[in-house]
Amino acid sequence: MRIDTGIPREKIDMDDGHRWWQMLMGWTLACLCAGMVGADEARPNVLIVLVDDAGYGDLGCHGHPFLKTQHIDRLHAQSVRFTDFHVAPMCSPTRGQLLTGCHGLRTGVTSVTAGRTFIRPEFPTLPQMFSAAGWRTGLFGKWHLGDNHPHRPMDRGFQDVVWGRGWGFTSAPEFANTLIDGTLLRGTTEERFPGYITDVCFNEAMRFMRASQQAKQPFFCFLPLHAAHVPHVVPPAYSEPYTSKPAADFFGMLANIDENMGRLEVFLAQSGLADDTLVIFLTDNGGTAGVKIFNGGLRGHKTTYYEGGHRVPCFLRWPRGGFGAPRDLNALTQVQDLVPTLLELTAVPRLPGPEFDGTSLVPVLRGTGELPDRTLMVQYGPGAGEKDTSGPKEHRAAVLWRQWRLVHGSELYDVVADRAQEHDIAADHPQIVAQLRTDYERWWATVNGRLRDFVPVAVGNAAEPVVELASSDWQDVYADNARHIRQGVGGPRGAPWNIQVERAGLYDIELQRWPFSLSVALDGNVDPPGTVMPIRAATLTIAGTTTRIELPAASPSARFRVRLDTGRTQLHGWFQDANGSDLCGAYFARITWAAP
Repeated sequence: MRIDTGIPREKIDMDDGHRWWQMLMGWTLACLCAGMVGADEARPNVLIVLVDDAGYGDLGCHGHPFLKTQHIDRLHAQSVRFTDFHVAPMCSPTRGQLLTGCHGLRTGVTSVTAGRTFIRPEFPTLPQMFSAAGWRTGLFGKWHLGDNHPHRPMDRGFQDVVWGRGWGFTSAPEFANTLIDGTLLRGTTEERFPGYITDVCFNEAMRFMRASQQAKQPFFCFLPLHAAHVPHVVPPAYSEPYTSKPAADFFGMLANIDENMGRLEVFLAQSGLADDTLVIFLTDNGGTAGVKIFNGGLRGHKTTYYEGGHRVPCFLRWPRGGFGAPRDLNALTQVQDLVPTLLELTAVPRLPGPEFDGTSLVPVLRGTGELPDRTLMVQYGPGAGEKDTSGPKEHRAAVLWRQWRLVHGSELYDVVADRAQEHDIAADHPQIVAQLRTDYERWWATVNGRLRDFVPVAVGNAAEPVVELASSDWQDVYADNARHIRQGVGGPRGAPWNIQVERAGLYDIELQRWPFSLSVALDGNVDPPGTVMPIRAATLTIAGTTTRIELPAASPSARFRVRLDTGRTQLHGWFQDANGSDLCGAYFARITWAAP
C-alpha cells in the first residue's frame, strides 16, 4: 500500500528521519483504523457552525432584550452548554486553535494580519485527521488562515471547499467583493454566487452533507460564517424588525443566521442525519456592534482581554452521543479543547505532531469525571489600533484559573462574585496574582522563542502556479482592510512578505497599488475613490537584491524578472514619485515562475 504524505521526498531532512518515521506510522495507523470500521458501522458526523463577531449576549437564549433567535435558542435548549468557554479575542487565532488543539502563540496564528495568520506545517489539523480516518471533509465560508499554498483550506485537509479570502468582504484580498451577488472560490476557481452570502454557505454545507450521506461516508463539515462581521449588509427583510434600534443591519445578519439554523435543523431531521450528527455552535470572539445594547453582563468586547472579549457561547448536541440531559456546564474550557474532544468522541486517531494544549471534555459531557484543575492563557497580537504591531507582548494577556482572571499581568477579578469585572482586587490577593503571573511566565517561556519565526508562503509550487499576495500578509504591518489601501496606510514602504521559493529559476514579479482584478493603473483611482499616488518608479527587494525601474504615467503594473534560488527569503516592493521619494508600499504582488 502506498501512503502519500503530501511531503516531497526531497524536502525530508534525513537527520530528522526518526520524526518522519513517527509521522508515517501515524498516517498508517489512521488508514488502518479507518479500514477496520465496517461499512455498516455508523461513525458520527461532525458539524461545526462558527459565527463571526457575535458575542455572548447576542442571542435570545442568553437574555437579549429584543433580538429574536428562536432556532438557535432551540439548539441551546437541546444541547450541553459550556457557560465558561473561551476563545481568542480575534478570529484567526481562534480558528487556528479550533483546528489544531494548540494555542495560537505556538502554531504561528497570533493575529488576523501582519504575516501572522498561517498555521505552522508541523501542526496537523482536524480535517487532516478526519480525512485520514475516512471522513469526507468540507468547509463553506470564511477561512482566514492563509490565501496561498500551502495554507489554503484544501492544503490543510478539506476536500470540498467553497471559501473567501482574507477576513472576508472588503478585506484587502476581497477589496471590492460584496455579500450579495458576490464571488467565492470553489477550490481554486472563482465563482459568482446569486443571493446572500450566509444563505449560500448554508446551501453549500447542506449539499455537501447530502452528498456524503449518499456516498455512505461520515462527514466533518465546517461552516464558518462571514456574518455578522462588517460590512453589515443583509437583505432588508431581516433588518426591518430592528430599524428602531441601533445596529439594525448587524441584528438583521444574526436574524438571517437564525433562519438558516432553522433550515439546517429541518434538513438534518428530514434527511435522517440528526441523531448521528454532532452539532457544535460557537462564535469566534467577543461581541462587536451589539455590546453597548446587551453584553450578557460581561465587560469588554472583541480585541480586549476582559470576559466580553473572549467568553463566548458553545453548545454541543448529539442525540446518540451519551451526553445525558441538556444542561449548563460551568467548567472552565477553551476552544482548543474541542480537538481532543472530537477525536475521543469519534475514535479518530490523532496524527503525529506537537502535543495538544487542549483537554478532552468527554468526561464532563458524559458525566463520567471532572476536568483537571488548570490555568488557561488567552493571548493574541497584534490587534487593531496597536502602535506596536510586531507581535504578542509579555503579560498582554488574560490568565484564567477557576473564578480568577489576571488581566494585563496586574489586574485581578473574581468573575463569580463580579461577572462584570468592575472591581480590581489585586491588592487584596497578592498571592493569587503572584501565582498566576508565575504560571503565565512559565508558559510564555515556551512560546516566546518562535514569535518572530514567520511562516512563509510558497512560490514556484505546481499547486499554485501564479501567487497573488496582498498587504494583509505584510510582516508586522496592519493593512488588511480596503480602507487601508484607499488611504495609503502602512508607511511609505509598507513591509515585506515572507516567501519560500520551492523551485529555482526565473520569476516574473508584478507590483500593484490596487487589486489586479480591478485592472486600474498604478496612478489611477477606484470607486469609492482613494488617495491617488503619482507613481513613476517602483523598487523591488528580493533575496538580498534591490532593483528599481522607472514607469510612465498610467502604467498597469510594475514588472520585474528575477532569478531566484530555492529557500526562504522576503519580497518587498514599494512605489516612488518622479523625484525618487517614497509614496507607498506595493499593496499587491503577483509572482509567476517563468523558466528554469
